[in-house]
Formats: sequence, structure tokens, C-alpha cells
Amino acid sequence: MINQNKLIYKFEMYSRRYPSIGYDNISKLHLGVSFVKEINITDFSAEEAKKELARLAILLKRANLAYHQNDNPIMSDAEFDQLKLLNQKIENLFPLLKRSDSPSEDIGAPSAPGFKKIKHSKKMFSLGNAFSETDLNEFDLRIRKHLGLKSDKIVSYVAEPKIDGLSLSLRYENGILKYAVTRGDGEIGEDVTNNAKTIQSIPKVLSTSQDILEVRGEVYMSHDNLIKLNKTQKEKGQKTFSNPRNAAAGSLRQLDAKISMERPLSFFAYSWGELSEPLGETHIEALSKLKLLGFNTNPLTLRVQDIKDLLTHYNFIEQQRNSLGYDIDGVVYKVDNIELQNRLGFRTSTPRWAIAHKFPAELAWTLLEKIDVQVGRTGAISPVARLKPVTVGGVVVSNATLHNEDYIAGIGGDGSAIRNGKDLREGDWVQIYRAGDVIPKVADVDLKKRKENIQIFKFPLECPSCGAVTYRDPNDAVRRCLDFTNCPAQVVERLKHFVSRGAFDIDGLGEKQVEQFFYCGWISEPSDIFDLEKKYALQLINNDGWGQKSVDNLIDAINSKRFISLDKLLFSLGIRHLGEGASKLIARHYLSWDAFSMAMEEVYKQNTDAWNDLISIDGVGETLCKSLFDTFSNQNQRLEINRLVDKLEVEPLELKQPLDNQVFGKKVVFTGTLEKMSRGEAKMHAERLGARVVSSVSVKTDLVIAGPGAGSKAKKAAELGIAIINEDDWIQLVGSLA
Repeated sequence: MINQNKLIYKFEMYSRRYPSIGYDNISKLHLGVSFVKEINITDFSAEEAKKELARLAILLKRANLAYHQNDNPIMSDAEFDQLKLLNQKIENLFPLLKRSDSPSEDIGAPSAPGFKKIKHSKKMFSLGNAFSETDLNEFDLRIRKHLGLKSDKIVSYVAEPKIDGLSLSLRYENGILKYAVTRGDGEIGEDVTNNAKTIQSIPKVLSTSQDILEVRGEVYMSHDNLIKLNKTQKEKGQKTFSNPRNAAAGSLRQLDAKISMERPLSFFAYSWGELSEPLGETHIEALSKLKLLGFNTNPLTLRVQDIKDLLTHYNFIEQQRNSLGYDIDGVVYKVDNIELQNRLGFRTSTPRWAIAHKFPAELAWTLLEKIDVQVGRTGAISPVARLKPVTVGGVVVSNATLHNEDYIAGIGGDGSAIRNGKDLREGDWVQIYRAGDVIPKVADVDLKKRKENIQIFKFPLECPSCGAVTYRDPNDAVRRCLDFTNCPAQVVERLKHFVSRGAFDIDGLGEKQVEQFFYCGWISEPSDIFDLEKKYALQLINNDGWGQKSVDNLIDAINSKRFISLDKLLFSLGIRHLGEGASKLIARHYLSWDAFSMAMEEVYKQNTDAWNDLISIDGVGETLCKSLFDTFSNQNQRLEINRLVDKLEVEPLELKQPLDNQVFGKKVVFTGTLEKMSRGEAKMHAERLGARVVSSVSVKTDLVIAGPGAGSKAKKAAELGIAIINEDDWIQLVGSLA
């Protein structure tokens, strides 16, 4: 359980650091929790995730407004990046909890009052972040996978410093500067044309044949100019600026252009928006063209051939950082080939073909006071370091994740040594870091400060909740309690998961109420929730905090959830590896509970066809299939699920086929080598048209798209009489249905 005293302490620390937010607002809105949670987010219940997403939404909105609109940040860039990454990670784990006002969709902030609003002809996107070589390798791998490129195929990149300033879009029509617009929220920005015209490095007229040319870049202020500006401001008795970014943003976003004229601003061009004709075939060629037109481009921009060269240039730029004369907070990498950029396209708020490699966050040393272990809903035994509170990057940290027993022992996930093989012990002096991850981690141990009497930490072999002997699968880094039905911690966490927003989402039945009812002996499994009215309504009315109206509201909320969709039911069961995304895939495949339940019965009977049909669902791997098998072959778990379903009406999934779409709802298989698009692109087109992509051919397959080397799948499809088309036919088909 989370220590409420520690939470209050964190509220106070946070409110003292950022008094503009206010302690009262923090405590009322649950905003004041430190950037560190007491448990690993992988063990979050949906209710915990919901609360954390609400907290992050408000914090990040305020931070965005403070940074982009008010030019007065309430947190550092590193803190903002870490909070946004935490928000993204929670959304990935709980996709159905994603809020309509999710910060992950935000780009900048709405335009401030007083400025004319202009809609961008092409959206101005933000960038995803990388914090390590691993992140870069994953970025490169995603690009290759999406484009269908082999590992030996060279993908060239452009690397350039990430300027810490204010994004600006300049629109030229027939060579004349028409207007200058801030990024705003990515869709609509502020008209700062008159202010931008005062910046000497922004050309007012271009010698170009382009009818339309939108140049995008960053407005910034040099360190020397900031010193001069602050000196002048101080002499005038006016506000001084804490850093160049604030000064640049505040200077550009003046309602009076005369003030902007007095402020020494500069501009680096790094991209473009709408064009009437291409600037070049590659990114580096386009930048060269912009330079010829009179724009400043960063001299440290370099075209490289692979990730190794990117890292080399990143290290070079980092070494130059303190001597550049202006602020940068990382290095941006972009795919050089513009045709590939177009094929890769964009996510909701970020391009797939670019990423920002941020500089490391701060480190700090502190005392590891205690190692606690907690039990999650799947039985995972998770250790947490309790630290003497220390400030890391301006944030008070009192906990750090320790992952598992190997991590404590100094062993990494691949069996190699971490921290040079140093183990962790209670009483150690440890180094903490927060590079890209909101939950701090232990970077190092100072063995010179380790006292002689400090004992090696012995990871508990018995469950701290129920006392059962724990088990660790040879292929699993985590030790688990396998007493699914009798371990109180697991039962409570599963019940919390069951009533959470992504699952049954029962109003008035949150974590606190679940714990209350469990320890009263009223509920021990999900089906018991639907018996509360019959068995315990009168007793509940007599409990503190409950009255007739609140009990009636709770009973109404419970009864309203007797009708539930198949995907929500599947997710609510708390089956290991079965997240919301996979629940939707399975529901889309089987369409009804009866069909799914029957399939699980056949899988339990080791029916090969049923197993192959399950594992053929694209996005449902063998690990999840094995977890489903384990669940439905366990008699106690199966009976518990049956008792629940007997009290529900599970709504089947209905697929509505658009007119003139002959692949909607059909099961399609891609096999062989696709030469004109990658598997990722092909799958993307199929799912856009409502098809269901599966990985193996069976009697239930409707269509096979076969490239060269199709082999056994094409042969089996022919034997079964399943329609087979080639890649050209598929491209023509999806084109005609677009």
C-alpha cells in the first residue's frame, strides 16, 4: 500500500517548489504526488492508472501553457519529458484509459489571447524522444520494419543540434514573407509576423520560383545577447529572464513589435511545411537549398550512414555544447531520403522518420534505507528501493524501481553484469538517475562507503502476502506467487483491476471500496460484486461513509454493468499478458463469448485446429496464447470466470461492412516476399479497410496475398481453395477501396 504520510510530504515538497500551482489545488486534485510512484507502472491497476493519467493531464497542460504561452516554465525540460514519457507508458499499458484531452496528443499549447490565430496549412508536429543507444537502435529497427528493409540496407540520417527556443513557421508566397506563425497546438498558431520581421536572420524577400514556400525553424537568443538584454532590463527596472529560451519566446510573442525589435533574436531553419515544388530529394539537399535562399542552417548538421555514426556525432555535439553560445538540449535525427519520409508518414503528434536524442538527466547519491517487496495482481514479486529523499534534476526522489531479484544481485536481463556486478544492500550509498524514465533507477553503488556489517539482501522465497512458496520460471526474470485464489494481495489487485475504467468501470467502486468490501469478507472474486445488493446492501448502509443514496447509486452502477462488451470482459479478467489491445484483437476474431469460450475449451482439449486458429491472430503471440491456456485449463480459475459470466450479458461484437468493401471483416494472410511495400505497410492498409490479418492459413482464411517465395502457405491455400492474389493485385485492390 502507498504510504499516505509520504504522499503528503511529497505534496508539500512539490508545492514549495512550484508555489504557483498551490498546495490546496495539488492535494484536492491528487496532483502533488512526486514524479515517482510507489509501485512500478507495470503493476498499476486500471484505477491507479486512471488517477495518474488525470494528474499528468493537468500537470502537463499547465506546464505546456506555462512554457509555450506564458514563457514562464514551472518545470525543467527533462522533468517535462519524463512526465510525458510516463503518460505515454501508462497509455500503452491501458490504451482504453487514454483521455480525450491526453497530453500525448498535445503539440505546444493553444494560442494566447491578444494574437491573431492562423491555421497551419500543414500540421507542425513535435518529436518523439530517445535517451539511449537502445532507443536509437529501436528507432532504426522500427523504420526498417515499416519500410521492409533488411539490416544490410543503408538508411542515411541527418543529425543536427536540437535548439532550445521557440518553433516558428514562415510562409512565403511568390518570394514575399506573407506571415510568421508560432507552433501553437500544432494546428493553429499565433500570428507574430510583424515581430518576426524584426529578426535580421529571417529574410523578408526570397529569390525563388516557388509560389508557396513554408520554412520552419527555431527562434533563439544567444547567451551573450541574454546577458546584454538582462542588463538593459535591470537598468530599466523591468523583468529579467532566467534563460535564453524564456527570453526568446517572451521577445517574439510581444503584442508591440517595437519591443521585439529591441530584443536580439536569431533564427535557424531546419524544416519546411507546404511547398509548391520540392526543395530536393534528400533532407540535406533541402537544407542546402534553404541556405542558398538566405536562411541560417546549423553548421553542426551532418549526414551520416548508420546509428554508430549518429552516436559519434551526438557525442561530438555534446562536447561542444558549452561553447556553442546558445542552448541546445539534444540532437535531432531525421531520415535523409524524403521519399522514405513520405512513406513513413506521421503518428498523431510525431513523425515516424525523426526523433530527438536528449542529453542525459542529472544523477544524485543517497542512502538506500530499505528494500520492500510488493505483490501484483499476476503474482509478480516486485522489489522497491526506499531511499533517503534526494533531489535529482530538481525533483525530490524517495523510491526507485529494482525490477527483480537479479537486478538487486547485479545481473542484467541477458545474464550479463550491471553496475559492474555490484549487488544492492540495505544501507548502501547509491547513485540514482532519471534519464528518460519517471521512475528512478539505481545507476551505481559506492562500495567504499559500504559498512562491514551490511548483509546481502535475501530475496524472499515465500510470498509476503500469503506465505506461499514462490516460483520462478527459468524463462522469466520475475519470481511469482502462484496461489491465484488464496493470495490476498493478488485477489485485491485483480478486483481493483476488474472495476477499473478500462474494464468494468463501476462508478463508486474504486480501490478504497474494493479493499473495504474484501476485508469485510463481502467480495473475494468478481462475481461477488453482483451479489452485493442481495447479500450486503443493508449492512453497507450502516457503514461509515455510506447512506441510502450512496448505496442505491452503487447498486445502480453495478447493475448497469451486467451488460458488457466482449473485449472489456476479456480485459477485466486480469489474465497475464492480456492487455486492452490484445483483448480487442481476440474479441474481433471470435466476435462472441460463446465462440471464444468454446475455442478455449477446444484449446484445453489440445485441439490443434483451435490452437492454430488462436495463435494465428495477428498481434497475439505464443506467450499470450500459453497464458490463456493456463488460465482456462485451471479448474478454479475457469469456475470463477463461469460464475461471473453467468451473471452477465456479454454483448457480441458486430462488424458493419461499408459499401463496396470486399475485404472488410475478412481474414487475410500475407506470405512470401513483398517487394513494393513492407509487411507493416501492407498490414496497415488491410486494417484500415477492416480486414483481419492472421499469420497462418486455415479453412477460415478468406484471402492470401502471396509474393515470391510464398511456399507452404500458398500451397495450403491452393489445396483449401482459398483465393490467392499477388502484391500488384493487392495494391490495386486497396487503392480502389481507399
